[in-house]
Amino acid sequence: MHGSFDNLVLEMAIIFGGASILGTLFVWLKQPIILAYICLGIIAGPYGFQWISNNGHIDAISTMGIILLMFLLGLHLHPKNLLKQLKQTALVTLLCLSITSCLIWVSMAWLFQFSTMDAIIAGVALSFSSTVLSLKLIPTTTLHHQRVGEVIVSILLFEDILAIITILILYSNGEAAHMQVLLLPLKTLLFALVAWCFVRYVLISLMSCFDIISEYIFLVSLGWCLTAAQLAHMVGLSHEIGAFIAGVSIATSPISLVIAEGLKPLREFFLILFFFSVGAAFDPVLPSRLLWAIGCCGLIVLITKPLLFKYLLKHLSSESSGNAREMGWRLGQSSEFSLLLAYGALNVGQIHQDAALVIEGAAILTFIISTYLVVFRLPTPISPTKALRSD
Repeated sequence: MHGSFDNLVLEMAIIFGGASILGTLFVWLKQPIILAYICLGIIAGPYGFQWISNNGHIDAISTMGIILLMFLLGLHLHPKNLLKQLKQTALVTLLCLSITSCLIWVSMAWLFQFSTMDAIIAGVALSFSSTVLSLKLIPTTTLHHQRVGEVIVSILLFEDILAIITILILYSNGEAAHMQVLLLPLKTLLFALVAWCFVRYVLISLMSCFDIISEYIFLVSLGWCLTAAQLAHMVGLSHEIGAFIAGVSIATSPISLVIAEGLKPLREFFLILFFFSVGAAFDPVLPSRLLWAIGCCGLIVLITKPLLFKYLLKHLSSESSGNAREMGWRLGQSSEFSLLLAYGALNVGQIHQDAALVIEGAAILTFIISTYLVVFRLPTPISPTKALRSD
């Protein structure tokens, strides 16, 4: 037990000490600091110097960052506004995902001779946008108080729901898969109703009685976030959706803003681990055929998604040209769900190892290039230039 603790402390020292050093270098060179965390993962991980040879538990811990991110996001979204936005963006999201998936599917099957199943799963996996990266690179004022933030959140939430459905289909067979997919909306609505009742009649009352003690508010809100995430997972949803619903259920109360401010530093801690684990999971030494496939799929995502979102949002959702362009840039990458889908499909024998490596490599490539495109074009909290730095 003591040895395991020593290993954990050593790993945390490598990650955060290394991130401090590499982050300093990246900031000095006016580069996005997120890329320092990914590069550190590649350098220190199992495919680099192997300072951290087992990335599994780091990856598990880093998932907490996504859960907290979704909870904080929910805290700023009133349920009525959320439903309104979902109605406006559902068709746009479906069309963008479908077209991107088809282009990747055709290129992998025709240009690189992957099997039909490998190509289809790769297309679906790489078509989703990254919730973590998109929300990390958008200023807080834009995210919570402007039209751009509202639309991006609704698109990302709808994509997360579709990704969960995809995972359910992937892990299930026959009638069981169809039943789970049909039950998913019902489960989500029932879970949201129970969460709202609990918050209204129990949680808010407790917080109101003891709100003078800030530590108590922090403790109760964090406990509610993690409990809801776990309960959602137990009923067949995802941890992320559970945390999001937990946040939305508190959003109608003024105390939500206090909770959001208190949890920000904790979220940043876990997100650093998340980006490190993304880099550590990638093997940069691959055959040339796979490297060409990674480059091709990555370019399809980076070029197609911004253009599609810009066009569809402008013509189907009546967004202004400027807003539609900004949303396209911010959503123009693959998702952390791409990595999850690749890992899951490989485990259940749906795809081959080469296809999983292409999905992982293309996703990471889009993370890196999209980060550069956003931070040097749009306002972000981590922009290396003062003119674009905004929180």
